[in-house]
Amino acid sequence: MSLVVQKYGGSSLADADSIKRVARRIVDTRKAGNQVCVVVSAMGDTTDDLLELADAVSPAPPSRELDMLLTAGERMSMALVSMAIANLGDSARSFTGSQAGVITDDVHGKARIIDVTPGRIEEALGDGHIVIVAGFQGVSQGSNEITTLGRGGSDTTAVALAAALKADVCEIYTDVDGIFTADPRIVPTARKIDRITNEEMQEMAASGAKVLMLRCVEYARRFGLPIHVRSSFSHREGTWVVDPSSAPESEGASVEDPIIAGVAHDRSEAKITVVGVADSPGKAAQIFQAIAAQQINIDMIVQNVSALATGQTDVSFTLPKTDGQRAVQVLQAAREHIGFESLQYDDQVGKLSLVGSGMRSHPGVSATLFQALADNGINIEMISTSEIRVSVVTRDDQLDDAVRAVHTAFGLDDADGGAVVYGGSGR
Repeated sequence: MSLVVQKYGGSSLADADSIKRVARRIVDTRKAGNQVCVVVSAMGDTTDDLLELADAVSPAPPSRELDMLLTAGERMSMALVSMAIANLGDSARSFTGSQAGVITDDVHGKARIIDVTPGRIEEALGDGHIVIVAGFQGVSQGSNEITTLGRGGSDTTAVALAAALKADVCEIYTDVDGIFTADPRIVPTARKIDRITNEEMQEMAASGAKVLMLRCVEYARRFGLPIHVRSSFSHREGTWVVDPSSAPESEGASVEDPIIAGVAHDRSEAKITVVGVADSPGKAAQIFQAIAAQQINIDMIVQNVSALATGQTDVSFTLPKTDGQRAVQVLQAAREHIGFESLQYDDQVGKLSLVGSGMRSHPGVSATLFQALADNGINIEMISTSEIRVSVVTRDDQLDDAVRAVHTAFGLDDADGGAVVYGGSGR
């Protein structure tokens, strides 16, 4: 008997009819001879509604209480899905993240999983039940506080549970048919990718592709767990995220054939420029130590060539918009210690990333990228690269045009234009 872990996103659980449809799918998986553990997100826009409610009550709610509030959304989903399964004549047991053994650190709002002890899940599966787990949440190891895992936390819950349970596969159900070469809302001609390496998917997720979250892919890569991304609205084969080193030779070769896997974009970042900082050893360290002390993640960094006359330079970096104003305040407080003239904050930027393992062995990728942007009058403000990724920062209002132009330039368009977004959100 195979063990299958499934995860259903909010758009798949938007209303009572959707929950009933998901329940039938879960029961069908069970009847096919599998043990089934399911992770659920909050229904539809429940999390956003709860955030708005919190904001209406308090402009700065305590992070502990906000976590207590937000975890209610997933608890609603787990209970309703369990009820729908029972109505179909099967037996389900629902568990919160803490009951499921999801142990996290103490950081409210974006906790990291440090251990999974799924004893109660294993017992329920052994007794023949379908198990439904509330995603996005856990319990802190030191203080036993309820925590949330941040954006995409249900994906991370599913993969972490699948690894702990030694599942045969983790199926991520969303409202698109798989992973596409670009966001089908922006590029209707995007092609579905049948197989993609977890290395490429990790870069895509880090670059803004929302169909899978970065920490989810990191977990799967660490534990060699295959992920099948597919739609809960159809029964089509989706996209397999695989480790080529553990796949059969023919499959491992096929996933690395394309030069470019896809084009990702991200509107969630802002740019800060530290103007007029001394071009001397230790200054960059002072800047980023101040940021790191606030648990703020940095993405791209560019330092300009210093001016000979002044010996000063400018340092620009990108970070999540949600942390932007806090980072500005931290740097302003450290201005005298660091020594700089001024700060510039810009939240009207967008990031485009080109990802593909074929970049390692094919010259000219960057040239084609930059020419496509130039031909469409799109200016580049920052550039960052890795072995299999090239990222650029542009103006936010030019980002959609940039994605379409680059997608076409690399021959990724599907002539049939088969991309379908069933639920409208891509989650």
